Amino acid sequence: MVERIQAEERQLNLIVALMATEIGLTKQQILETVSGYRQRASAKPDALEKMFERDKDDLRELGVPIETIGDSADPNDLREARYRIPKAEYDLPADISFTPAEVSILALAGSVWSEGSLSKDATTGLRKIRALGIEVDEPIIGFAPRMTVREPSFAPLRDAIEACRVVTFDYLKPGEEKPRRRTVRPLALIDYEGRWHVYAHDVQADGDRMFLLSRIVGDVVATRERFDPALRDGAGERALQGLQDVAARNRALLEITPGTEAALRLARRGEPAAQGMRVPYVDLHIFADELASYGPEVRVVEPEVLRAAVVERLRAARDVHESQGSDA
Repeated sequence: MVERIQAEERQLNLIVALMATEIGLTKQQILETVSGYRQRASAKPDALEKMFERDKDDLRELGVPIETIGDSADPNDLREARYRIPKAEYDLPADISFTPAEVSILALAGSVWSEGSLSKDATTGLRKIRALGIEVDEPIIGFAPRMTVREPSFAPLRDAIEACRVVTFDYLKPGEEKPRRRTVRPLALIDYEGRWHVYAHDVQADGDRMFLLSRIVGDVVATRERFDPALRDGAGERALQGLQDVAARNRALLEITPGTEAALRLARRGEPAAQGMRVPYVDLHIFADELASYGPEVRVVEPEVLRAAVVERLRAARDVHESQGSDA
């Protein structure tokens, strides 16, 4: 099943798409191609159009200059209007640059408030940084650039790290029917490629392990047992290096349609190859979800196991749409 795109990510996708075009995109082109809208192609047209209008209004309130280009003969006729974001109005000045540490601080500054209290200025700055394609490489332990309802385990894990407390939680790995209880010493929280991981010492396995927060099932429970604070020293750097090492070993060969959203997103992480592009990845299942969300924009050449995983997700999405169509 292709994961439903959350509103914040859908709006960021819209920013990227509208910044990537000089002539603008029609509403129909946006609904058919931008991730977050196209996954809901089976929805009623009116519902999709209302979603787009809400997103457009929300982004304008945040200071994103979305320009509407109408018919030159009749500017008030918006039936075939095109939308774009003039880069000159949205780009940061050319003479401004940031070091990785400065980008980390800017991202952190826009993140330490909860969603309800996040100021418009902070939100606008954070969106501009992300839309520029700048990724935060420095691990920031104990803080989250973005906390969502999909990751309720973040806060208790952060508190446990600060208090040096052992925690327990149920963890469901791909392919397993039931979650398994884990008892760990949490050492660092790492944001890697937009997903949160906790780097911890697994008590039962007596070794360091990485856990995806999205796979934690139920509550994280802090025990009364404490651990030595010295175990946290350098944990973020070790965790980040471990993720980078895994990504270096796992490289997919992809054929990507030029000029698409997939090309915009994957080109930043990959490098050209004789046949398509080589893109590193950490988790096969998560990467397969992402590639499936691009639809026909991406074709997996290798490895075969990744190709099969993407095909499985696309077929599942097709079956869902067909069943919904037959019930209508």
